[in-house]
Amino acid sequence: MSIAKREITPGDVLPPAEYAAIRREHRKHVTAIKRLRRIAVGPFTTWHFENYETMWHQIHEMLFIEKGGAEQVADELAAYNPLIPKGRELVATVMIEIDDPVRRARALARLGGIEHAAFLRFAGETVMGVPEADQDRTSETGKASAVQFLHFPFTDAQVAKFAAPGTEVMAGFGHAEYGHIAVMPEAVRHALSQDFAA
Repeated sequence: MSIAKREITPGDVLPPAEYAAIRREHRKHVTAIKRLRRIAVGPFTTWHFENYETMWHQIHEMLFIEKGGAEQVADELAAYNPLIPKGRELVATVMIEIDDPVRRARALARLGGIEHAAFLRFAGETVMGVPEADQDRTSETGKASAVQFLHFPFTDAQVAKFAAPGTEVMAGFGHAEYGHIAVMPEAVRHALSQDFAA
């Protein structure tokens, strides 16, 4: 098991021309990685579990698209480094995806606090999601943000149970308006278990 990288440094950021040269192939590579780090929970949420590679890609895409130069690098590192798992956690970007704007607004208005209701359940353990503390993800009026960033902190014993081959993992929400649960595919569980590599 290789050591999982925990932080992107300025030295890890490619010059724009160098990234542009590899962008097409790298996007294919990251798409394959993301396929094994994604799970749909209920009719309209998708959990995307982040790691060093997905955040490296995100930072380079932001720099490529916005062309903010060296000044932008520090901002992107500050925004995305916290979403790289730090050894005893999984980190997910949860997307609430509803195409129709009227339906989306109606749903988000009912989903306030959903960021405190996400969980992973396996082998008699429940790990609750902890929202990223950069800002409130539910407005004062009770409307949820369509994008949530969640940390799932594990104990050593929970890591061992989660990482055991064949462990059934359930991902879900204990929210009054969205009480959905999904079984995590074994290939996803296996990929995510690499995030705990010391």
